[in-house]
Amino acid sequence: MTPEGKVKEACKKFLKERDAFFFMPVSNGMGQVGIPDIIICYRGIFVAIETKAPGKRANVTDNQKRIMENIRDAGGFAWVVDDPSDMGALFTALDAYKKLNS
Repeated sequence: MTPEGKVKEACKKFLKERDAFFFMPVSNGMGQVGIPDIIICYRGIFVAIETKAPGKRANVTDNQKRIMENIRDAGGFAWVVDDPSDMGALFTALDAYKKLNS
């Protein structure tokens, strides 16, 4: 498994443990360029995660940056994860957001 694949697997495990709905769009040349690797709905919040190999967080393409900005502009959350421990911080932030907006 690739280093990025290990990050994806760890993210999926984390999401399953929290009963978050998620899917991973298949990129086969037919979809929109730049769509993040994992699309999530967690407690009614739209989240998109772009995974990268450890230490490669800065390797987000211009298309990925544009899509993530579009998601944020629409009120969703978009994160780059290159270390599975980042998922804990993400979900702490999402839980705090949910409490503030309930």
